[in-house]
Amino acid sequence: MTQAALHPMLNVAIKAARTAGAIINRASLDLDILKINTKSPNDFVTEVDQAAEQAIIETLLQAYPDHGILAEESGREYGAKHSEFQWIIDPLDGTTNFIHGLPFYCVSIALAHRNVVQQAVVYDPTRNDLFYATKGRGAYLNDKRLRVSKRTRMSDALIGTGFPFRRGDNFKRYMKMFEEVMTQCAGLRRPGAAALDLCYVAAGYYDAFFETGLNPWDVAAGSLMIAEAGGLVGNFTGEPDFLFQREIVAGTPKIYGQLVTTLAPYTRVITQEALDADAAAAQDPGAPAPKKPKAAAADAEAPKKRGPVRIKKDDLEG
Repeated sequence: MTQAALHPMLNVAIKAARTAGAIINRASLDLDILKINTKSPNDFVTEVDQAAEQAIIETLLQAYPDHGILAEESGREYGAKHSEFQWIIDPLDGTTNFIHGLPFYCVSIALAHRNVVQQAVVYDPTRNDLFYATKGRGAYLNDKRLRVSKRTRMSDALIGTGFPFRRGDNFKRYMKMFEEVMTQCAGLRRPGAAALDLCYVAAGYYDAFFETGLNPWDVAAGSLMIAEAGGLVGNFTGEPDFLFQREIVAGTPKIYGQLVTTLAPYTRVITQEALDADAAAAQDPGAPAPKKPKAAAADAEAPKKRGPVRIKKDDLEG
């Protein structure tokens, strides 16, 4: 799929991503004067996130004023709120890496039609790597077609993940999950930008990826890359319902199946209590973390199936 043959909506997304990438690259030269705010403990936002997001939104809405927007920093403040078309934007995935000068971060832009992702762009400005995909037309890195790796055994697999970092996350439970996966595979990696991690699965650099606590803007674009590169994406029980469920597993078909078997008992690790604690922390970052109920300690020791905690789209706005 050459640049000339790209879908018009994908072309606009690429233009928006490159514009944001230029803003990020310029700012990376003067990190010492960067203004940093804390959204919640260990969750940062910079003026660069906001400037990049604004540039993306302006580019998209100039071309498609009737489309909706779901963006990390501004929620649904822009665009048509009830459009069947919605752009899902993370202007700078890997902000903590960016703040420290660690060159692993990216711009992520996806277009969903009736909640099905149709177009995707992930741009790595430090390497000038452009990942892009159109549903049904394949995934690409620059002009090279992407395919997931051919590995089939967990013992050979390199797997990406992300650590829980928000107050209220169930660390003990995550460490159990981490230990189970780590002892089965060739290695685990945690660079710190989920959108780029997912693209690395599509490119075959990783054989799989899993993480909890992610939002739609972290996974929307990368999930289409993997599907179009021949991989599978779902929640921890292997269902395709992951965009708003804050858990994702992705990989080559064989490794994906084996990972789902391992991760299924840990499904819905983000409990309602954790969500409430995270919301409270965002309101008052100085407040002490709420005490865990006694049941939580036992819960951390032995994973059990629990009823799903359905996360509504409204919970993710703002």
